[in-house]
Amino acid sequence: MRKRFEQQLKLGSLPIQETIIPTAKRSGALPGLCAALKEIFANPNWNEKVFEILDKAIRSEKKHTGRPGMDLWQIFVLSQVRLCQNISYDDLHDMANHHTLIRQIMGIESSFGYEKQKIGYQCIIDNVGLLTDETVKELNNVIVAFGHEVFKKKEAAALSLKTDSFVVESNVHFPTDYNLLWDCARKCIDMVNKLQKNHDLPGWRKVYDWRKDLKNKMRALGRASASGGKGKQDRIRTAARVYLAKAKALLNKLENSKDSFPQEDIADQVTVIELEHFMSLLVKHINLLERRTIKGEAIPHSEKMFSIFEEYTEWVTKGKMRPNIELGKKAGITTDQFNLIVDYQIMDHESDSEIVPKLTKRLSKRFTIESWSFDKGYWNKNNKTLLLGAVKNLVLPKKGKCNQEEAEQERQTVFKKLRNKHSAIESNINELEHRGLDRCPDRGYHNFKRYVGLAVSAYNLRKIGAELIHRARSSSDTGEQNKIAA
Repeated sequence: MRKRFEQQLKLGSLPIQETIIPTAKRSGALPGLCAALKEIFANPNWNEKVFEILDKAIRSEKKHTGRPGMDLWQIFVLSQVRLCQNISYDDLHDMANHHTLIRQIMGIESSFGYEKQKIGYQCIIDNVGLLTDETVKELNNVIVAFGHEVFKKKEAAALSLKTDSFVVESNVHFPTDYNLLWDCARKCIDMVNKLQKNHDLPGWRKVYDWRKDLKNKMRALGRASASGGKGKQDRIRTAARVYLAKAKALLNKLENSKDSFPQEDIADQVTVIELEHFMSLLVKHINLLERRTIKGEAIPHSEKMFSIFEEYTEWVTKGKMRPNIELGKKAGITTDQFNLIVDYQIMDHESDSEIVPKLTKRLSKRFTIESWSFDKGYWNKNNKTLLLGAVKNLVLPKKGKCNQEEAEQERQTVFKKLRNKHSAIESNINELEHRGLDRCPDRGYHNFKRYVGLAVSAYNLRKIGAELIHRARSSSDTGEQNKIAA
């Protein structure tokens, strides 16, 4: 049976509430995270709210008997540490077993001379993977409320919000139609090879030669595309015809052999299903490459794929000089005057201006908003009308030429002041990218969404913890000065 946390301490165990947090100014991000986690654990109000969410997400549909799993508190701590430090699961495994501060915050550290509890690598991956995007959003709402309790002088104080978007890249290589075709072909061959290891497949003795030959032909087409000089297009077409002929031969062989592939157990059935999936993608990319290189067609953007593995990946052009193209998903964040991220959203084939109505509805329910600033990408006539009804001071610069009334509004002192302050959100985005949101290493769209949410919650916890450490340091300095004065 999985527990919230171990209430009955073992002999030699160090209590979480007695964790000593480093307060040195150059101690890094981890002490800030641990300070916030310690405060949440020690405060019954926030402790209960966090555990209610984790209970509902992880334990609600599980039996209350059986082997003990990883405690809910340990799952929560490890999920935050990974994104706060921007580390891999290998490094997280090492920290969970050897980093004293992390182990004590988790509640598994013991004093010298007592046996140390160890956590397995796969155990960490499986348990952190139990958190979903919806769960992480609920946790982040609690963390933001906790942060406002720490930062706000008055509970009812209104917020000054800033909204912007950036791209979280998915873990993909740069896509071209010929290297995506190669990806499809090699995965088909990998599935056949997997079946070949367990069964003697007739006609597939030279499966390695198929792979080698296709890769050589793909590289030949790549070299022809990269080279210059006279007759470049003819060389590209010739290389493409040879490459496509080999790919079509592989597809034909797979279609003729597919019905004879064994499906003796679940593993075989899963392999055949994966093979059929990659075969369908192979057909698609043979068609795309043939249309572009042989027939000279311009392929519509809607028909293109940018990864056969991370199929949710979008080709994003934000108008920046470097990088001018990013492969992933746009994420919109909204921060307040305390630099806490009060809302985040992954944008699925949406522009900045399209997310404003739902964003306004979400945030106006939760907060009293004094001011709200955007950049020009969010401008829309309907958006402006909607926001003026919900916000006292709105900064939404017009995209394009302003009329006399709009120009007068944008010259006002309050507008200029808030517009200048809006650039602070860029530093928040920069910190998020340094904490892991430059590129998501996790596979699958559901893992991508969870990764973004965990990065946001870890960022907020670190900000809150940094404030707690600053106050502890200030109070200790004041105490020392008083002693000296006395």
